[in-house]
Amino acid sequence: MKTWLILVLLAALSWGLAAQNPTQQQFPTAPSATKFPPQQSAPPPPSGTSQSSTPAQSPAPAAPTPADPSSSSQVTAPPTASSQPSTSGASDKSGTASADRSTAKSDNPDDTLTVIRKRVDEVNVVFTVTDKRGHFVKDLTQNDFRVFDDAKPAESVRSFSRETNLPLRVGLLIDASNSVRDRFKFEQEAAIEFLNQIVRSKYDRAFVIGFDTTPEVTQDFTDDTEALSHGVRMLRPGGGTAMYDAIYYACRDKLMQADKSQVATRRAIILLSDGEDNQSRVSRDEAVEMAQRAEVIIYTISTNTSGLKLRGDKILEHFADETGGKAFFPFKIQDVADAFSQIQDELRSQYAVSYKPADFAPNGKYRKIEIMADNKKYKVRARKGYYAPRQ
Repeated sequence: MKTWLILVLLAALSWGLAAQNPTQQQFPTAPSATKFPPQQSAPPPPSGTSQSSTPAQSPAPAAPTPADPSSSSQVTAPPTASSQPSTSGASDKSGTASADRSTAKSDNPDDTLTVIRKRVDEVNVVFTVTDKRGHFVKDLTQNDFRVFDDAKPAESVRSFSRETNLPLRVGLLIDASNSVRDRFKFEQEAAIEFLNQIVRSKYDRAFVIGFDTTPEVTQDFTDDTEALSHGVRMLRPGGGTAMYDAIYYACRDKLMQADKSQVATRRAIILLSDGEDNQSRVSRDEAVEMAQRAEVIIYTISTNTSGLKLRGDKILEHFADETGGKAFFPFKIQDVADAFSQIQDELRSQYAVSYKPADFAPNGKYRKIEIMADNKKYKVRARKGYYAPRQ
């Protein structure tokens, strides 16, 4: 009797396992599980193993999508400095962009992407002009300048303007290592006052990064000055110094990623540090290159109070010179606020030129920029060069 019961139970168990096998074919496989949820949620066919494989193959037409010109692989590719959209380039290519919008639409909702094509042979440069006394000169015209690209005159100037009102995208980088502990509190308050003065609600945006051994974002992009002030006050000094890493990260992951649309902005970093670095994984030259690719102007404020120009001060000066910014060396603690005030004035007193280089080649190589004023009494300050995009 017991043997008969055991045989019945084994038969029932085998029948139950066989009944569960068809349901195992319902489990979706990635990535179709996320890309095609309606199809995966459909109930299985009532019978027949040959029909049960049909729903699993329904996403197959999406396979050629990456080869389509309107695929997301092109839209989300990491940008470079020279690949940032330009205002004049957008107007030149408005016809092409509208054509892309009309051809990108299809029955497949994943294909309705907008592809905006732009010129790769157009260079945008923001620069500052001062007289012999260091005062800003704001009333010059396009005819007062000559533009050279790789030592050759620009083939044509596409646009020229006095950029006193462009939206700002500003990164405030504050050295929070042990070396700046003595004057850290005052520098925080000076930085907060600077942000309160320069960030206009619904127009400009800024973020705060403190760095010692690693960069830390204490406040992301915002136009809320109260939030920015809180981000500055959160910083506490301590640890080593990874300044190059902080600059590299701020340019690549913050400023280069901001405003990918056709909105023209000015990007700047204000760096408070003694210029010494003992923890970075990237080199000084790599940090400079990333700033140039991201079209970022770097202004530096030295925290050195010795009265002497030390090695770190020369490094700060190098960052400013290569990107078209300016280095400040306040010897008194009160001079830090004055440095912030001068940076604010400069950001509202700049010019912008867009030009087409002669003999341009989209080969990724570095090209030098030189902008000269016809009046020898004027000094032009701009970034030293750029990296041509690759076609």
